[in-house]
Amino acid sequence: MWRRFRHSGAGVAGMALLLPILLVAALAPWLSPGDPLAMVGPALLGPFQDAAFPLGTDRLGRDVLAALLHGASASLIVAGAAALGALVLGTIVGTVAGFIGGRTDEALMRLTETFQAVPGFILALALVSVLGPSLGSVVLAITLSSWTGPARVVRSEILSLRSRDFVDAYRVLGMRPLEIAFREVLPNALPPVVTLAAVVVAAAILVEAALSFLGLGDPNRITWGRMIAEGRSVLRTAPSLSIIPGVAIILTVLAVNLIGEGINDALAGKRVAA
Repeated sequence: MWRRFRHSGAGVAGMALLLPILLVAALAPWLSPGDPLAMVGPALLGPFQDAAFPLGTDRLGRDVLAALLHGASASLIVAGAAALGALVLGTIVGTVAGFIGGRTDEALMRLTETFQAVPGFILALALVSVLGPSLGSVVLAITLSSWTGPARVVRSEILSLRSRDFVDAYRVLGMRPLEIAFREVLPNALPPVVTLAAVVVAAAILVEAALSFLGLGDPNRITWGRMIAEGRSVLRTAPSLSIIPGVAIILTVLAVNLIGEGINDALAGKRVAA
């Protein structure tokens, strides 16, 4: 699969875009030590006007480059944790519903439909409004608004696998139903979920940015969405304050989507080869 992924132009381009972003996010405390919210220079310096502030300063005299670096860390941690939570929750629900069937399947699918009845962003917005703006509440809100897609995909795959001969063989050996479901059946149902993971991660990045833009992110952490929001008041005089973090979000989402396309190409090649 890795060899096929390396031959995917989209996948390689996505990795080339995403790896530097991840590296910058991981090294942000060393690349830009100190508090990114500290006022360190004159207000509203434009990009490349002062060597000490390559991307300029905002209306409070804070270093835009420092905010961008630390914002990458905060935004990716929140989006990554939320996407992981959504994938894990959706996988568990889909596996149980698809393998157990009957009333359990019916109840879990009705629960899934209940969550899907409300648009994901509206649900996340409502949850953060109730729980209060914090890192944990944003992660929880995005998780609860994003798990239904993975749940349906996993359930569909499990339904197609649970009647296979190897499942009957494990039943004859005395294995418990949930043990068969998670240890033997689920690994065979994961390839579509791997492809869907890229979509979930990209969506989580956008939702986190939107919540921060609306002032519902952690007030003590700088994020790309918050940077865009703070640049609104000076959009005419200093558009770079919103453009720079906006470009960072676009490139990150594009990179994740390209990687997802590369994974899909690799898995499609694997299926054709099989």
